[in-house]
Amino acid sequence: MSTAFLFPGQGAQTVGMGRELATTVPAAKAIFEKANEILGYDLASICFEGPAEKLDSTVYSQPALFVTSVAALATMNENFSEVVESCQYAAGLSLGEYTALLFANVLDFEDGLRLVAERGAAMQAASDATPSGMVSILGLDREKVEQLCRELAQGEVLQVANLLCPLNIVVSGTKAACQRVIDAAALAGAMKTVSLAVAGAFHTPIMQPAVERLMGALKNVKFREPRLPVVSNVDARPHEDPEEIRQLLVQQLVNPVLWEDSMAYLLAQGLKRVYEVGPGRVLRGLMKRIDRKVDCQGVMEGS
Repeated sequence: MSTAFLFPGQGAQTVGMGRELATTVPAAKAIFEKANEILGYDLASICFEGPAEKLDSTVYSQPALFVTSVAALATMNENFSEVVESCQYAAGLSLGEYTALLFANVLDFEDGLRLVAERGAAMQAASDATPSGMVSILGLDREKVEQLCRELAQGEVLQVANLLCPLNIVVSGTKAACQRVIDAAALAGAMKTVSLAVAGAFHTPIMQPAVERLMGALKNVKFREPRLPVVSNVDARPHEDPEEIRQLLVQQLVNPVLWEDSMAYLLAQGLKRVYEVGPGRVLRGLMKRIDRKVDCQGVMEGS
């Protein structure tokens, strides 16, 4: 029976996340303390106390989610080491892919944290340069959403950014293009559209200015061969070559996240159980829409 650890991405953050872990598990507390030291500011306080506006900022939410998920992983190691040892696969949604790579021993904690902090800052800067956003569309299939994007782009960026699960697709684009797709999706039969509370059009060419900054940061980090398969967001396949993994993390910034396809790959390997290692319930909810037979477990408090 195959087991996978899934690591959440941006949007899963909530004020108070990790506080209980840091209070009750010494290894988790040590993770937050180390993060504060590496970053040079009190990330733990932002996670535990907020304010929400600060935690939700891309600059802080990305390192905050990475660190909280690593603390959850430390808790698993301490309390359920046999589950950790028996895990055969890993995957992470966008930012979560970095946590998955840490779990697979591709990255160490300090390098991983510095990378996601730089990634968050670079994505925020790219978003500030071009007013843009993301819209979740529920109830339309992939082909219909792609058709809407082609018809409504009108020379601007508008494209699929996240393929999450059947009939749950996120598109990214300029502010004006996002508004056009919100107006048109309902007429096309969508059950619901939601403007996401993010800084900009992630996973599109609007993030191209962030690519150079991330490449510079990645160049200075040692990557190792993974000790277990980590499914890439870019092509929904695992990769063994450290240089290939490095390049895929760059491509991930400007390419769609193929989450549904990634889970389909794991199901084809005999996946029967997943653990969502980090805050929230988003990834378990998506898995239930993809295959209800998979046993889904949470690690964090309240999950």
